[in-house]
Amino acid sequence: MKINFLHITFFIAIIIFGFSFSNKKFSDPNKEKLLIEVVKYVVEKGHYNSIEIDDDISEKIFDSYIEQLDAQKRFFLQSDIRQFEKYKYKLDDQLKDHDLTFFDLVFQVSRERIDEVKDYYYDIMEKGFDFSSDENIDLDFENKSFARSKNEIKNRWRKQLKYSTLDILTLKLGDSIKIIDNETLDESMSLIKKNTEDFFDYVSEMDRDDWFANYINAFLNQLDPHTVYFNPDDKDRFDTNISGKFNGIGARLQKTEGAVKIVDIIVGGPIWKDKLLDVGDIILKVAQENEDPVDIIGMKLDDAIKLIKGPADSVVKLTVKKIDGEIKDVSIKRGLVELEELYAKSTLISKDNKNYGYISLPKFYVDFSDKNSRNSANDVKNEIIKLKNNGIRGLILDLRNNGGGALQTVVDMTGLFIERGPIVQVKSTGNRKQILYDKDPKIVWDGPLVILMNKMSASASEILAGALQDYNRAVIIGNEKSLGKGTVQNVIDLNRFISNSSYDLGAIKITTDKFYRINGESVQLEGVKSDIVIPDSYKYIFNGEKDEKNPLDWDKITPASFQKWNQKDIVTKISTNSQSRIDNDNYYSLINDRAKWIKSQQSNKSISLNFDIYNNYLSDQREKNKKFESLSNYENNLIFKLLKAEKQYVMSNKELLSSRNRWHRNLTKDLYVEEGVKALEMLSALSENNLILADNDKKLN
Repeated sequence: MKINFLHITFFIAIIIFGFSFSNKKFSDPNKEKLLIEVVKYVVEKGHYNSIEIDDDISEKIFDSYIEQLDAQKRFFLQSDIRQFEKYKYKLDDQLKDHDLTFFDLVFQVSRERIDEVKDYYYDIMEKGFDFSSDENIDLDFENKSFARSKNEIKNRWRKQLKYSTLDILTLKLGDSIKIIDNETLDESMSLIKKNTEDFFDYVSEMDRDDWFANYINAFLNQLDPHTVYFNPDDKDRFDTNISGKFNGIGARLQKTEGAVKIVDIIVGGPIWKDKLLDVGDIILKVAQENEDPVDIIGMKLDDAIKLIKGPADSVVKLTVKKIDGEIKDVSIKRGLVELEELYAKSTLISKDNKNYGYISLPKFYVDFSDKNSRNSANDVKNEIIKLKNNGIRGLILDLRNNGGGALQTVVDMTGLFIERGPIVQVKSTGNRKQILYDKDPKIVWDGPLVILMNKMSASASEILAGALQDYNRAVIIGNEKSLGKGTVQNVIDLNRFISNSSYDLGAIKITTDKFYRINGESVQLEGVKSDIVIPDSYKYIFNGEKDEKNPLDWDKITPASFQKWNQKDIVTKISTNSQSRIDNDNYYSLINDRAKWIKSQQSNKSISLNFDIYNNYLSDQREKNKKFESLSNYENNLIFKLLKAEKQYVMSNKELLSSRNRWHRNLTKDLYVEEGVKALEMLSALSENNLILADNDKKLN
């Protein structure tokens, strides 16, 4: 768990197995020293680009760890940093010797500073703010020095809390109000106070293991951006994320004011089926079957979740406080909970009485512990079959924001659109190269195909899009290029290396390979370039993998042998025509102007905390932003319909129907989808024309 005194989640890329080590075992009785030893061993033996742990790396680990803990420089003092800097060039030696002196020191000082700031913020909020004074907040954290005194720390927190309150206050008042009313001010301050309390509750729940995980990751981050240590709780979350399912009661929980509250009920889960609990209910106690209840008020959220989760078909008894204040006991039979929002889903698109298919794939998922469970390749195959039964003329596969997943599912999925052939090349340490093939000659969809991508489409998404582009099989529509993550990770259970221990060391996600397109080019840093480029609002502020620290380099290997589809001319013609239209379209030009405007806003690092000045600043921003208001009013002229095979089921399910209707409404405001349909129209027309010409040639001959 990486922190900047904030929770940061990371997304997963590609996972392969067959990673091997010797049978070396470790048995240090000190858990943290044992973890260092095992992590070092795995890195030395398995990382694609292993590095020497020296003074240079020591300095980088030091800087990375301090930045993780206090990037905005609102906790540590200059005197703290001077104290820490004694070890700046000794961390390499400490890692080799399993010495925890630096970590212990930083851990102790961090906890002290957090406790001090907790008192600061409470006093600051109680005193309130003078919004008539003329002062600014400096948001250039990177170039800011650490505070010289505790008073300076307190003042930084005062300005930050004042800024947060001012921002909420002006939002609540709206652009027509020029004065502050006390009721709205009190509401704004109460909200900021609660958010700050939740933040400190989260930080206070972090135990020493969480902090040590960050220290380990400060070291691993020097290898590449995607080599990460998972503590046991993070490993559980990873497993859920990659498989899309878990055994439990089917609720999303949140810690609020020391209590565990239900904030969402997952469609299809036990709670949803039995209608026993509601959003807003607070869980007070948890009892396993035939055991005494455990009070979870004030308990760490992760620990409470562990008590609530359990094997399928087991019973958990919850003592809950209902929204109306009633306290009651509820027995729930745990079951398999599938996170439907992570799975592939499809819809029909109707335009001019013609049907097209659309499949959304948020990630490439698989359950490695159960080969018979659903996976993304099979699910996409089934969605295609259902769409074909509805008479589609073309297909859109949406990989936007898809950060990757399991490698084999990518190979299988790409094979749905080609006969047989190479899909991706994988190179390991020592220049060992493997080509992964689709060996199944069957094609599930041989019609017009469009792939949607953006800058957050990564890894497995890039393999599929790159392969289909190399085969001339699909038209790629999206941002200028995808993320540019061309590396492969293995997830290694560290407990396999320890003996005679009750410790759970967690796991490490480690970069072991690089992957290459079948044309020999890596997607690392460069991504997959779109055939049709659609501008987006973040064009000038995000460059994908290139923005990461310590990314691996781009390179190239020999291409694989493969047979391209005979539609290169068609793809080229569509791309040229569409790009010319987009480049000369006023709407797209406006999107590009907005991207430039957003970039310009990032340069403003000094914000006034005077209400009148800040209000005028916002008014000026709103006035400039009026130019872009039409962008939010965009709607395509497409009609989205339920598939025949799912219509009865969805219509009889209130929550699911509501979810689908919401999804369809969002799709009507999606210009990517509209461009996808336009490309399919052209693909379909040109393909049909080519078939007619080919048929006429045969007759003449």
